[in-house]
Amino acid sequence: MPLMHPQFDPIAISFGPVAIHWYGLMYLFAFAQFLILGQLKTRQAHWSHLTYKDIEDLLFAGVLGVILGGRLGYVIFYMPGHYLANPLDVLKVWEGGMSFHGGFLGVLAAMWWSAKKTQQSFFQVTDLIAPLVPFGLAFGRLGNFLNGELWGRPTDLPWAMIFPQAGDMVARHPSQLYQFLGEGLCLGILLWWYAGKPRAVGQVSGVFLLGYGIFRFLAEFAREPDSFLGLLSLGLSMGQWLSIPMIVFGIYLLIRTSPSK
Repeated sequence: MPLMHPQFDPIAISFGPVAIHWYGLMYLFAFAQFLILGQLKTRQAHWSHLTYKDIEDLLFAGVLGVILGGRLGYVIFYMPGHYLANPLDVLKVWEGGMSFHGGFLGVLAAMWWSAKKTQQSFFQVTDLIAPLVPFGLAFGRLGNFLNGELWGRPTDLPWAMIFPQAGDMVARHPSQLYQFLGEGLCLGILLWWYAGKPRAVGQVSGVFLLGYGIFRFLAEFAREPDSFLGLLSLGLSMGQWLSIPMIVFGIYLLIRTSPSK
């Protein structure tokens, strides 16, 4: 007998006319953990030159990158035809539509700007933030699960779950939880351990790219493809195609920065 999604109330907290949604709360938790873990990193000897103000500045730049890049990435990667025909819809962010890979590119642009401002190399900055990102992603995927969105493909596994928002009573993978565990908790623990010791510049970033790309690529086999896209060439989803360059460049960074080079 498949499980039924609990159908959480999308509003987590309300104060009269003011309502805080679960997804918004997850964003707040993600930003808070970035500041907390960033403060812990400044206590490590190889990052002791940084201050809490530096972490705050990185978070501010990163938030702008996530929002602008995530929205533009969704517009460009997923529904370019619709937005070319309806350009004002780009501004309707309240209707949903954010891309991780677009947000990732937005964050890279923000980190490039931060590196120039602080006179550091680009990969010094990305090595710093890489271990702070996965736990934030975990909160995002938890928000997806609480909202009952981004459900998985049909399955008969014992932990299969029915998501009424899908418009049917088909048992599906709780793929949001797979991503919560994979690209969130597991990658976060791995990176926090790996970055705990001094590494060649670029190696921590390489592990993040490789790890996220692999976890996301595998999770996409369980995640229902976007209805307006379906599966693309070779039976892969858009998320998988966008993850392949991350894997390739992650391997390149690790090879380029390896001690033997």
